[in-house]
Formats: sequence, C-alpha cells, structure tokens
Amino acid sequence: MVEMESAAENPNYPAVDYKRPSILSFPRRPALRVTSEFDSESAVFFHKISCKLLDSLAKFKFSFNHSGKGGDISEPQFSFVSKHLSLHYDLEDHNALVKTSIDLAPSLQLTASHDLKAQQGEVTVLANLADPAYSLQLSTPLPSVGLPKATFRFPLGELSLQEKQEEEVNNLLSVDGVLKGQLFNGLCSAHYKDEELKLRYGYKDDEISFLPILSLPSNALSFAFKRRFGPSDKLSYWYNCDSNYWSAVYKRTYGKDFKFKAGYDSEIRLGWASLWVGDEGGKAKTAPMQMKVQFMLQVPQDDIKSSALMFRIKKRWDF
Repeated sequence: MVEMESAAENPNYPAVDYKRPSILSFPRRPALRVTSEFDSESAVFFHKISCKLLDSLAKFKFSFNHSGKGGDISEPQFSFVSKHLSLHYDLEDHNALVKTSIDLAPSLQLTASHDLKAQQGEVTVLANLADPAYSLQLSTPLPSVGLPKATFRFPLGELSLQEKQEEEVNNLLSVDGVLKGQLFNGLCSAHYKDEELKLRYGYKDDEISFLPILSLPSNALSFAFKRRFGPSDKLSYWYNCDSNYWSAVYKRTYGKDFKFKAGYDSEIRLGWASLWVGDEGGKAKTAPMQMKVQFMLQVPQDDIKSSALMFRIKKRWDF
C-alpha cells in the first residue's frame, strides 16, 4: 500500500482549504428606508417607503399621503428607477410616466419620456462636441408639431431656437438666450426670453453681495443686497424699485444643525421667524437622529391676533 504525502511533508503539495463549504447562500436583504413627513399647516402626513435592488442598480419607491385624523390614503404613487429606465405610476389616476436614457455613443445621449394617459411625450438628443463646454441639444414633443427645439451651449452662455405656432403668423421662430461674462470683478449676464431682456450684474466677496436686475423694455429695476457680519450671521435685502415692495431676511446658524431665520415681506405685509433643527438644505439622514424639524411663527401686520405657529417634521428610519 502506498502512503499518501501530506502538505506538511512536501512543500510542493497544494494546500487544501478544510473550511466547511457553504451549503446555502442567501442574497443580501435589500436595505429598506421609511421616511415620514408632517406639515402642521396642511395637517397631512407624507410617507415614503424605498429600497435599493440588484446591488443598488435599481430603486423601488412607494409614497402616499393621509390626514392626521386617520383619513383615507391619497395620492399613492409607485416608482421604479434605474440608470436607463424609470417608471412612475399613479394608482389613483391609473396613469404611468415612463422615462428612458440611453448612451448612443461616448458623447451622444438619447432621453425620452411618455405620459400614457395624455398620450404625450418628449424625445431629446444631447451631443457633447469636441470640448465638454460645448454641446448641442435637440428636443421635440410627441406627437411632433413642428421643428425640434435646438439649444447650443458654450462657455459664455447658451442660445435656443424654437418654432412657435401662432394664429396670425405661421412658422414663427423664437429665439431665447443667455450671455454672461466677467465685468469689474463681478459677473454680468443678459437673459432674453419671450421678448424680454433682463440684465443682471452680480458682485460678491467674503462680506458683501450685490445684484441689480434691469428688465427691458419695461425698465423695471430691482436689486438684492447681502451682508455677512461673520461666519454665522447674514442679512439679505431685496427691493423692487417699480412697485416699492421690499423684503428682508436675517439668518444665524449655530453649528451645522441649527439655523434661525427671521424676515419681513412688504408685499404680503407679513413678518415671520423660523428655527431649523437639522440642515435646512440637506437630507434627513445627515441630521441628528435622522430627523429634521422646523418651527415657524407668522405674524400678519394687519391682524396680529391671527398669528400662527406652525411646524414641520421629517423623520427617516433605516432597516
């Protein structure tokens, strides 16, 4: 009888893994996320349930509203979102919105959307030219009613050409555009749309921001002014010279998760103050305990007795 050599006796003998083989391999459970939001002004709860599928290649979401008094569920919506395809289905209207995005080439992208109930959609082709700062976009509604809208983007702005249908004039070509550039240590821009030209000049440094806006041919003039007193204090002021309406907002932050704001709007004659717990512009997952809370006091100038204290809360759970 020939005796077998062991790996210890012969270094050239292949090593053997004596770990117990896995009999069953279960896929990892998708991460489930539940987000609830309540607004005291509307007294309505908004809930969203979402989870990532196929190793985060796709996402499933179900959302709905219901009143705080145990009312029926309203506006239930189902969504399936992936890199190239998304489906949004409204269970009340029995309507679906389908969107798709396909890369035809490294610098050519096709996107399309379709509303099943309205039988309307849109197709867009975006081509990035030799330099990424230059691009050409063609978009047309479906069913098509004329020539596609063409938008050319370049480092100093963009230019759009679109055919409009009017009763008196056929095949009217509409031109919209934005032109911007540096001027006197600030950014100057011209926005032309619907036969109106808006001229803007923006100056900003570490302490002061100034933004005047002139509209032509109405000659309406307004300006915004911001003054930063420190890393945590900022005052913003906006004035419309044509209507004499103005508004002011004071903001103070306490660290990353607390923000106090107070302001007044002369057009609606309303003063207000609010306190944010959690980053106002961020998501609930970045806030302490994954929860954001806002308290707001509104004081009408003409009827102080009708002042109202409102709050909004948003909480997220991960399972």
